[in-house]
Amino acid sequence: MPRMLDVSEDVRAEIGDAEADRLLVGDNAPGSYDCTSCRTPGDSEQERTSTVLFVGDETAVLAFAHATCIPSQVVQVAEEQLQGAVRSITGSEQEAQDGLNPEQAVLGITSGLVLIDDELHPALVVEPTGAIARPGTDGSGGDEFLQLLLEQGFHPARQMDQVPEVLHGWSILLAMGQLHAVLQPGTGGGAPVAWWQAHAPLQVTEGWRTAANKSQTVLVYAAPAGSIGQQPREDLLRDALEKAAAGGVLVAAAMPLAGT
Repeated sequence: MPRMLDVSEDVRAEIGDAEADRLLVGDNAPGSYDCTSCRTPGDSEQERTSTVLFVGDETAVLAFAHATCIPSQVVQVAEEQLQGAVRSITGSEQEAQDGLNPEQAVLGITSGLVLIDDELHPALVVEPTGAIARPGTDGSGGDEFLQLLLEQGFHPARQMDQVPEVLHGWSILLAMGQLHAVLQPGTGGGAPVAWWQAHAPLQVTEGWRTAANKSQTVLVYAAPAGSIGQQPREDLLRDALEKAAAGGVLVAAAMPLAGT
């Protein structure tokens, strides 16, 4: 049965006309799917659906999303990140066959202002929804989130009274006053790729945006799942960060601002 699929010209150019046409007539395209943006179920037989092609250095994965969430597009991602996603998908499929239904950990980001030496700094706090395994492993080594970030150049944050060191090659993509992505260096000196990308641009406060535009730098703090939590106020967020720092489970880096 024909699908209500949107296939952008960029996606068509990557997968070829023949594959694109097969998708449109219902071949190689699922009826039901989990939206790659909002993670809720969709049905390409009943609602307009976007084809989203994630492309790494050697791997490409075609995913589907509600057209109301994101348009059909090609998204460049790090090969390591894409391979991890493939392993998560195939592992989840096997576990589902075994009667299990695990949730894949995703990175959550909270924006806020932190006060250091009587100056307000724009900050992002990154916390996964679950344990992060090292790519290429089965996860038996436990949560490797902090260690992976340390290997990328983040530094332990022992206290909240010092501005973190700049992590060269990384940047924060802000466009039209909204947060779009955290970018990391591409492999082999290639173009930057998204380490984290918003499913939909995230709104930040006017105060946050003003501070970011003034300093052209954003402070990024990261902690393992369950260390920070969703804090409704910036003072509570600060308290949670200080507690994580005191517990030795907080890493940080300063990143230049890309965009406005």
